[in-house]
Amino acid sequence: MTGALCALEQVHGFDPREADVIVGTSAGSVVGALLAAGITPLQMRDHQLGKSISEGPLAGFSWDYERATGGQRPKMPKLRGPGSGELLRNSLGRLRHMPTTAFLSALMPEGNGSLERVGHLMDAITPMGEWSSHPNFWAVAMDYQTGDRVAFGQATAPVAPLSEAVMASCAIPGWFSPVSINGRRYVDGGAVSATNVDLVAAAALDEVFVLAPMVSFALDEPDSVLARLERRWRIQVTKRCLSEVEKVRDAGADVVVLGPGPADLEMMGGNAMDLSRRVAVLKSSMRTSAKALADPEQMPGYADAG
Repeated sequence: MTGALCALEQVHGFDPREADVIVGTSAGSVVGALLAAGITPLQMRDHQLGKSISEGPLAGFSWDYERATGGQRPKMPKLRGPGSGELLRNSLGRLRHMPTTAFLSALMPEGNGSLERVGHLMDAITPMGEWSSHPNFWAVAMDYQTGDRVAFGQATAPVAPLSEAVMASCAIPGWFSPVSINGRRYVDGGAVSATNVDLVAAAALDEVFVLAPMVSFALDEPDSVLARLERRWRIQVTKRCLSEVEKVRDAGADVVVLGPGPADLEMMGGNAMDLSRRVAVLKSSMRTSAKALADPEQMPGYADAG
């Protein structure tokens, strides 16, 4: 996503910090919050590459990308039944209207991982206990009792500190512990949708860029079983994203969707949490994203600008 943001600024001359609306889900909520705090894509890139940042909210801030979220494998979950019996009960009778991933998230045991360091990062870029200074930054999570999608930052969403909302948006069921906000538990918004593009359909936008690491229009042919399963799941995520995109296009916006293609996927492997591949993926994304944004028709596996 960092590479794609750099390419967006390079090719279109558009500073993504100035977007009227910034929506982030899961890791996208972290990147979105950084943008909303005024951190440039190039500063994100340099920070990823271990270079010193001398200006802005990230100046002097140290972050261990490989270990801050606990590594590439989840800790042993809390083996005491489903993660959300409430969500399972509330799901009865409306399974046809609930994403499969939301239902499955309720069945998974409660995760034991901590996102405390993500919260520290958010507190470092925003006054502790406050929300983003951007007027329309939304971090998407799922209410772990009802299965409802919650876009923290919207006027209709519960009030929460930025750090708690972003941690909630990143709390992968079965991997990280749910995050409690005002007495309710929340998990990763990807349990509802990996992209949540349709949230901006009513925002009266002219142009929308969707940078979606879990969306691909062409796949590689990996050898490992894990990677092949991930690619099959990726196909379903892409279908849902394009369905959401149509709602935004029907509302009058031009939409460009950018995701990793075969070359990027080969770099990523089958485990998106394998951060040993992080720098290689970043460099690949900067190359492929720039080419795809400059001429989507010549890179059909990476972008959709229909």
